[in-house]
Order: sequence, then C-alpha cells, then structure tokens
Amino acid sequence: MSEPTAPPVDVIHDIGYRHYEGERLGHGYAVRSLFTQTLRGSFGLGRSIKSKILPMGMLALICLPAGIIVAVAVYTKMSKLPVEYSHYLDSMQFVIALFVASQAPVAVSRDLRFMTLPLYFSRPLTSRDYVRAKFGAMFCSVLILTALPVLIMWIGTLLAQMSFGYNLRHVAYGLVAAALYALLYSAIGVAIASLTPRRGFGVAAIIAVMLISLAVSGIIYAVLDNSGHIGVAPWANMISPARLVDSTVTWLFGLASITSSDAGDMVPSTFGGWVFLAEIALVPAAAYGLMVRRYRKI
Repeated sequence: MSEPTAPPVDVIHDIGYRHYEGERLGHGYAVRSLFTQTLRGSFGLGRSIKSKILPMGMLALICLPAGIIVAVAVYTKMSKLPVEYSHYLDSMQFVIALFVASQAPVAVSRDLRFMTLPLYFSRPLTSRDYVRAKFGAMFCSVLILTALPVLIMWIGTLLAQMSFGYNLRHVAYGLVAAALYALLYSAIGVAIASLTPRRGFGVAAIIAVMLISLAVSGIIYAVLDNSGHIGVAPWANMISPARLVDSTVTWLFGLASITSSDAGDMVPSTFGGWVFLAEIALVPAAAYGLMVRRYRKI
C-alpha cells in the first residue's frame, strides 16, 4: 500500500498591505476635494493640453473685448465707459452659454458614463454632497468667467482716471449681474448634463435650450411690442436666462437698457421685477432639488 499523502501546508504571503494609520480627514475634506477637482477640471487644469483649449479660449474671448474697451478709453481719455458692466455681459451671453455647455457635461456626464458614482458613494459622500460639490464648482467657474471682464473694465476706469465713486458703484452692479448669470446658467447646465452620460448630447441640449429660449423670448417680445401690448411684452424676458438676468439687473439698479433709456421697459412693473427675481432664485433651487432626487436613485 502507498503511504497516505500529507495534507498541504498553508502558506501566508506578506504582499505589503498595511492598515492606514494616518489622519482621517473626514467628510468635509471629501466634499472639498470633489469641489476643487471639478473646479480645476472646468478650466482643464490637471488635464491634457487639448482639454484646456476650449475653456481657456472662452475665458480669453470674453476678456478680450473688455481689454479693448479699456485700451480705447485710456487712449481717448473718456470720462465714462461706453457700455455698462452688466450690459457687457449680456452682449457676451453666447460665450457664457458655450462655456457652460462645454464644461457642465465634463463635470457630471463622465461620472455617469464611466460609472464612477458608486466609488464616490462608497465613501462618506452622499448624493446631496455630490450635487452640492458639483453645483458649487460649476457656479464658481462661471463666476470667474463672468466677473473677470467686469474687473478688467473697472481697472481700466482707474487707469483712465474716471469717476471713482460712480464706477465703484456700477462695478458692484456688474458683479451682481455676473453672480446671477453664473447662478442661473450653471444650474441649468449641470441639471441638463446630469440627464445623460453622453457628453455630446449634453452639449447639444444645453446649447439648444439657451439659444431656443433666447429666440422665442425675442420673437414674443417683438410681436407683443409691435402690436401695442407694451406693458405685457417684458414678461417675455422670463423665457430666456440671458434676458431674464439683464432685465432684472437693469430694473433693480435703475440702469439704462440697451434699447431704451428707461429701465422700466425691461420689466412689466415693480411687481414683475420681484417676480423676475423670484424666478432667478427658484430655477437653481428646482435644478438642485431635481439633481439630488436623481442621484439618490443611482
């Protein structure tokens, strides 16, 4: 008879795994890290050169005309800038929309496409934390885009020795407009981008919403104004994010509108102005709530 086979000997291999013994930075650090990563990514920082071209190009494009205005104002010794700070942003609304359309899908669509959300939520991050970080990062990136040309124009007034008090007051109006553009555009952009994992679909959908709403608002306004319904026509500005912000800021600070010397032409009434402000507040709140609800199901 053959001898019984000896049982196999178990061997423990030391492959270098060790328990983490460092400081645990906690929940707040995780949220801040996601916020910082998204904000940097909105301008292509930490990514390839190709990823930097479009966002940095949009930043240069929105600042270049402001720099030209400053140069002309200084050279010709103007006593006042030829355009209001807030109206400058309205004239550059397509650049803002294009920036949001290109970068909002980068912030959220890629996480859906590559299924990285379960990795985020396996950490002490909740769906609300994720939405707050992405929402805040997109708002800050658009705010940088909109506030920078306003500050460039203000610096130009200092160099041209224009009225300091007047321009300090009006640059504050411009920064309020920049914040409202950033709030509304980022909310709409991130909410739309979160609906699809396809970046191209997100870009097309955001551009379509911005352009179609602007066209529809302009057409309705023109039809009502030309048909004699002058008091009703300004309600059409509620349809377009760009016209909504511009008309609200123009009314709120009593500025002269682009098409009229009367700021009241931009809103239907004082009551209408408060309705416009309420819409600017409610649209981002609704977008935030819908995103939280959506990510809870993932």
